[in-house]
Amino acid sequence: MRTDFDPATMSAGDFYRLLTAVVVPRPIAWVSSVSPEGVDNLAPHSFFTVASTNPPIVQFTSVGEKDSLRNITESKEFVVNLAPAALLEEVNATGTNFPPDVSEFDAAGLTREPSLTVAAPRVKESLAVLECRLHSVLPMGDSTLVFGEVTHAAVSDEVLDGSHPRIDLLEPLSRLGLDEWGTQSTVQELKRIRLKDWPGPFRPKA
Repeated sequence: MRTDFDPATMSAGDFYRLLTAVVVPRPIAWVSSVSPEGVDNLAPHSFFTVASTNPPIVQFTSVGEKDSLRNITESKEFVVNLAPAALLEEVNATGTNFPPDVSEFDAAGLTREPSLTVAAPRVKESLAVLECRLHSVLPMGDSTLVFGEVTHAAVSDEVLDGSHPRIDLLEPLSRLGLDEWGTQSTVQELKRIRLKDWPGPFRPKA
C-alpha cells in the first residue's frame, strides 16, 4: 500500500514539507556574502549540489528572495563554507531571519577569515571552504538557483589524507525533514562496477 500525494491539490507549504522529508539527506551550503552596505551575511541553504566539474561550478537554491541572493546578485561573489556537526547550533542560528543590518557572524559568535579571491569572508571554524564568483542565476517558480564558479578551495590540514578530505573528519551536517538534522552515520565503501567486470548476463536494448 502507498499513500498518494498530488501537488495540484495540496498547499505549496504542505508539499514542500513532503519534498524535504523524502529528498534526504541534503548537504548544506553555508553561504557567506557581503551586502552593498558592507554587512557580512551568513546563511545555510540546504538545496545545494555540484553543477559542473569543468569549469568547477556549485549551485544552491534560494527559496524566496533572501539576503544571500540580494548580496550575491549585487557583489557577484560568495563563499560556501562546510557546515560541520560540531557547529550545529551555530549553523542553525545563522538561519534566523535577522534584519539585513545584523551580521550572523557576530550573532552566532563565529570568526571571519579573509578569502584569497573574493571579498566575502570565510568562516574560520569551517574545515573546508569554496570561494566562488557568480556564474549565473536562474529564477524557477518561487525560488532562484544560484550558480557560482569556484575560484579557490581551502581545506584544513587536519582533515586531509594526502590531498583527499576524509569524510569521518569533516563530519558534515545535512538537513532532513521538519527540524531534523543529520550527522555522519555508517560509511560504506563500494567500488562502481565497470561493464567489463559485470558478474552476470545483461540484455542491451535492441
